[in-house]
Amino acid sequence: MKHIETQFFTYGEDAESRLVLHDGRDFGPVTIAYETYGELNEEKDNAVLVFHALSGSQHVCGFNPEVPGVGDKWNKECQTGWWNDFVGPGKCVDTEKFFVVCANYLGGCYGSTGPSSINPDTGKEHGGDFPHFNFGDIVDSQIPLFRKLGIDTFHAVVGSSLGGLLAMNFAARHPEKVDRVIPVACGLESSTLTRTHNLEQILAIENDPNFCNGHYYDGGAPLRGLALARMISHKTFVSLQIMEARMNNKCEQEQDEFSWYKIKTPLESYILHQGRKLVRRFDANTYLYLISGWSNYHLLHDTGFDSYKELFGRCRHQEYLVFSIDSDVCFYPDEQEYLFKQLNDNGVKAEYISVSSNKGHDSFLLEPELYSEAIRTMLEKA
Repeated sequence: MKHIETQFFTYGEDAESRLVLHDGRDFGPVTIAYETYGELNEEKDNAVLVFHALSGSQHVCGFNPEVPGVGDKWNKECQTGWWNDFVGPGKCVDTEKFFVVCANYLGGCYGSTGPSSINPDTGKEHGGDFPHFNFGDIVDSQIPLFRKLGIDTFHAVVGSSLGGLLAMNFAARHPEKVDRVIPVACGLESSTLTRTHNLEQILAIENDPNFCNGHYYDGGAPLRGLALARMISHKTFVSLQIMEARMNNKCEQEQDEFSWYKIKTPLESYILHQGRKLVRRFDANTYLYLISGWSNYHLLHDTGFDSYKELFGRCRHQEYLVFSIDSDVCFYPDEQEYLFKQLNDNGVKAEYISVSSNKGHDSFLLEPELYSEAIRTMLEKA
């Protein structure tokens, strides 16, 4: 498997180039960790932008053994690209034809500037003092990187789950920068159920005694809170069938996790394992900031328009390929149906594909055969 290296781009070291956030504050310097695959052609019209999911990274395909500055959070689970079956030579996003770009988000913990980064004004981690951001800020933080790479317009933008929300934000707020948009298992607005689940996760982290308002880097991290947050969310990522298939017959009592209660079933052991697995590779503050941004996601509010007619009126040159997963309980299919309807009703060309899978939301990571032909066709047609 080809070895890949993460690259870094820093800007905002002077007042004129700092990132302006949605609330009018400016912030800098900003470092963006990113990876590219393939070659940008002479016309610079073959670039494909990929946005990763909640706990994903800039590492889309190939093998990356380490990322400088990330430490042991870059473990074996991170080293193989999260979309390795989709992106690469001869695959549906063919890196022999396209130049693929993916960046770790502002607020991230895999090399981009985030709460665990050093604040140059204090010499300590930003922690809870890191500015609150929305998904438009994440998108805008990457624009200087695209300029640096020499990309004015992307051939396509692709995103799944939370990454799909960012792909929609990019396409709607910067319609002149992309013609083809592929949102997978996402929506136009955060749902009531999403906001409820996310509040539960936020409280799980906030109420960990180690959280300390986000300033925990000198002591113990809020690992129990982060593990609990992941346990709350994990049941929406995989189907009940997959949970049952992945469970083994062991009922392991995790050390120090409980005092009165004892693990009694393989299901309990499996869910607890999923929570504890994330804490080995992710930062609680990053999780908190991204979950907060997700809860407040609303494409109309983010773009400043009063109606989808106004918003999508600027996007009629674009073409959308909308994927839905019939067993998804993280972004229910009616969210993609609503997205598709708004595109159709407002004159934007769109195709809707409902993927039949028993794997739930995570199908977009696990079943390339259900997506590849349609994605390849969308990318390669004239």
